Amino acid sequence: MKKTTVSRRHFLAGTAAAVPVLGMPMIASAQARWKWDLPAGYPATNFHSANLIQFAKDVKDATGGQLEITVHPGASLFKVPEIMRAVQTGQAQMGELLMVVMENDDAMFGADNVPFLATSFQAARRLADLQLPYIEKRLAARGVRHLFSVPWPPQGFYSPKALNVPDDLKGLSFRSYGASAGRFAELAGMRVTTVQAAELVQALASGRVNSMISSGATGFDSKIWEHIKFYYDVQAWLPKNMTMVNARAWGTLPASVQAAVTQAGKVAEARGWAESQRLDRTFLEAFAKNGMTVSEPSPALRDGFKRWGEDLSKGWLERAGADGQALVNAFRAAS
Repeated sequence: MKKTTVSRRHFLAGTAAAVPVLGMPMIASAQARWKWDLPAGYPATNFHSANLIQFAKDVKDATGGQLEITVHPGASLFKVPEIMRAVQTGQAQMGELLMVVMENDDAMFGADNVPFLATSFQAARRLADLQLPYIEKRLAARGVRHLFSVPWPPQGFYSPKALNVPDDLKGLSFRSYGASAGRFAELAGMRVTTVQAAELVQALASGRVNSMISSGATGFDSKIWEHIKFYYDVQAWLPKNMTMVNARAWGTLPASVQAAVTQAGKVAEARGWAESQRLDRTFLEAFAKNGMTVSEPSPALRDGFKRWGEDLSKGWLERAGADGQALVNAFRAAS
């Protein structure tokens, strides 16, 4: 059986024409004056990592080689939970982080993981625009600047067995990557283990986890069909990865280089959103071709997901306080 692949080369070829680098300031060629590190948590073949690598190339080209950014994918430089601290302290000048990883520190980082609040790319874009000022304020307090954010495809449920009713989830070993996913699993009666993407394949192979809510991209990266045979397209939420920069390091750059990085970030964000949407169905088609059952949840199962989602939404609003309520109100008013 021929397996579908989504390579970094395919990503770059598919997006370069769609999102050209227009208006990016060009600086005379020179040897690298600044060399920055950008740790990231996902494999080099993942579309987020491919986007970062292209972003780094765009910055190098636009600055005439004065600023070189080395992307370190696959949690090879820092583990995902360590990336924010590394950027704050200047151990890395830049970093990419799944935003919801910061939810335990501040609930506003988890707004895009509120179940069934924003379940389409169009809705996720509205939510991202409204959430951004809150994120920028919180990052600034940490000495960090937001540069751009890119969503994952909608989250679905991976299961080792067929699911028909909510009670079928009880006892599953669930992989959590953030507070919202973990609380969801607890409500459903599953056993929760926090596993970041870099350790997922090992956790699946050892049996530590056998279920999760995640995007098609994560399942594809881990060849999930070798371990799990059922995928339910619940479209629970669209979490975002944010790329950020240490504010002190940013301040060492002249205005012309800052402008080049800012423009490259805008291009990377547009390219990443377009690629996430394009790949959404491609990943699910790959699952089916590799022997997985891909389906919509039954009405009873969907009702269970929504019931748990409502409980999670209430809890998130309590933790997020006035800012969270203002964000949700603004989002619903714009919908």
